[in-house]
Amino acid sequence: MRVLVEQTRDLAKVWALKSETGARVYTLMGGEVDEDWEFDPEKPTILVGTQDMLLSRALNRGYAMSRYRWPAHFGLLNNDCLWVCDEVQLMGNGLGTTAQLQAFRRKWSTHGPATATWWMSATADREWLKTVDYGDAAGIKLIELTEADKKGRLGHVYYGATKPIERLDTLSGKSVENLHRTGTLTVVVCNTVKRAQELYGSLKAGGKGKRAPESLLLHSRFRPPDRRRSVRRLLAADKVLRGQQAECDEQDVAWLDQVKETGLIAVSTQVVEAGVDLSAETLITEIAPWPSIVQRLGRCNRGGDQNGKARVRWVPLPAKQAPPYEAEQLQDARAKLEQLTDASIGNLERLGSFRGQEFTHVIREHDLHGLFSTEPDLAGGFTDISAYVRDAERDTSVYVFWREEPSGGEPAPHADEICSVPVIELRDFLEAHTAHKAREWNGDTEKWEPRYANEVRPGMTLLLDRCDGGYSDDLGWTGNEEHQPTAGYRPEGVPDAEPRDPWSVSDWYLLADHLRDAEAEAEILVGRTALAEGPEGRAVVLASKWHDVGKNHPRWRDAVPKSGQPGAGPWAKFPRVSGASFRPGMRHEAASALYCFDRWCGGVEGWTALAVYLVAAHHGKVRTVLRSRSPDAADVFGVRDGDELPPLAGWLDAEYALSLACRFFGAPGEWSEDGDGFLVASPSWVAMVAELLGPEAPGDPSPFDAVPMSEPRHLGPFRLAYLEALALAVDVRASRKPGAGGAK
Repeated sequence: MRVLVEQTRDLAKVWALKSETGARVYTLMGGEVDEDWEFDPEKPTILVGTQDMLLSRALNRGYAMSRYRWPAHFGLLNNDCLWVCDEVQLMGNGLGTTAQLQAFRRKWSTHGPATATWWMSATADREWLKTVDYGDAAGIKLIELTEADKKGRLGHVYYGATKPIERLDTLSGKSVENLHRTGTLTVVVCNTVKRAQELYGSLKAGGKGKRAPESLLLHSRFRPPDRRRSVRRLLAADKVLRGQQAECDEQDVAWLDQVKETGLIAVSTQVVEAGVDLSAETLITEIAPWPSIVQRLGRCNRGGDQNGKARVRWVPLPAKQAPPYEAEQLQDARAKLEQLTDASIGNLERLGSFRGQEFTHVIREHDLHGLFSTEPDLAGGFTDISAYVRDAERDTSVYVFWREEPSGGEPAPHADEICSVPVIELRDFLEAHTAHKAREWNGDTEKWEPRYANEVRPGMTLLLDRCDGGYSDDLGWTGNEEHQPTAGYRPEGVPDAEPRDPWSVSDWYLLADHLRDAEAEAEILVGRTALAEGPEGRAVVLASKWHDVGKNHPRWRDAVPKSGQPGAGPWAKFPRVSGASFRPGMRHEAASALYCFDRWCGGVEGWTALAVYLVAAHHGKVRTVLRSRSPDAADVFGVRDGDELPPLAGWLDAEYALSLACRFFGAPGEWSEDGDGFLVASPSWVAMVAELLGPEAPGDPSPFDAVPMSEPRHLGPFRLAYLEALALAVDVRASRKPGAGGAK
């Protein structure tokens, strides 16, 4: 829930300032935000994010971000970290995924202190966490309130809060207005965005008089600035109406003055369940699964200071209106609600435990192992992980943003532009308005490509023309083409793409100096981790020393803008030159990796398969497969067989002709003279990567012998991706703050 994310982030920042940990606090939400937390992986960091954003990254398919940064986030979020999952009763299949990931981390092992997971909720049960691979749920340490807690100040404040509860047969604008008390807060919780919008519209239409209460709408289908405005106003109004001081923006002063007179009716969806710190005098809720009802009841008379005034009304629903929930869940909740006359915490506890969750999709070892590769499939798409992130039938989303008459050169979206939209609703919107089309950025072709209704998949980030509508600043996503959003923030720059080198843009800086800087930065970074003395740490340092040697390739050098060069080069970094484009037609790290692969195969001291892989993977664009860019398929990311790397003092003593032999799936070699045997000259790239990664199930035998037993191998997806993240961090740090290697 984005509301809880923002509240938690703000509290975490306050704690971080008071602590002596030096911890940094970031939020993980969709959009290109310049919060590059991953480039300082050794520093203590608190990441606060939504279920979609965090779990999709933990599965190497990060929603609403560049796919070239997927591996770094995947590695960092599965190593040396603590996961805290709050309000687990709302997570659906995502809860099972967190348990499975914890089991996989134990099986494959991780770098640093053991990665742990905490699951938090007022309505949780350990048995909910029992999955096919996480079988020790009964052994989880349980931390809960003791009887002493309940009898102390906490019990007096919260257990003593009374909440008389009755059934309300009809939910309408009129029934809500009749229940609302002037000068107080009324919160109405609907189970769907559509019903919340309709009720809010009814209140707005009926509340035209001078004494009509103010109304407010809050749900998950708003752009961040619009949602923040609603949350800010709701929290300020809650304090003011209970006689407390509230900080508010200048633009809210007049609105709050009106709220003091008339009170506020806040219409919300499930977003209000997850930790929103407010206390309504009147709470009206549609019937929902029992754990959700318990959470909603916590938004009424939270501290007991509204005893004698607080009241709750619950609204039954016909079976056809049960979605997004199951009718059986609502029947179970109704049976409990009908036993209550007061919804105090003590009375709720006496109703017994909650029915466990049943996961419809559970990720297994072979699924996660397959997600390590970030190559597109034969159809140009990527594995759909939405069923492991949320309940597939009802919660999957795409991320939509709007631009005025968008062109082919549109920059990537900023987080404040993005609105989460249900997949099925966007499909319906595009089908109903065939003149409208969504566009998705393709990093391989460097184009915003059209996506039609049947091509929309969960997790996509899609661009719409503002004139196509579908969004109201007041209502959020509606799917109504007559509702057009106001023009939002428009960032500069272009999205990352496979042919581009965003980290190469800086002041003029020599290649040799940058390579020395990267080696020095790697020694510093690795020295601050547990890898300092091991072969994996040495591989990061060696890969950093050689990672950009491919920038000495003639085509890369020739593509560097000639204007303003302060010397002969070769250059690793250079500034943007007006009117000049940088199109080398090749990936420099592919050339680097091909050269280093030959050094490894040739037995050059210190070289390991892991170091070679990290040379290739440090930008997230050349990883598990050496694919071709050209129609004749005679290249590897633009590098052709026989291309020569010129000498580079300190690295290459003479010209070196690159070989593409390792790109084939089968190992290169030749048959013996008698034809009875095949003599392998060197392993293939795919075999090398497969052995670095290891088998799908830890401990299974591996059919490969590409990597010697004396080298790091069978690292598993988590550890291998973590090393990729370190290699990327080293390159970025050396680029942003040159000089670590002694150059001036």
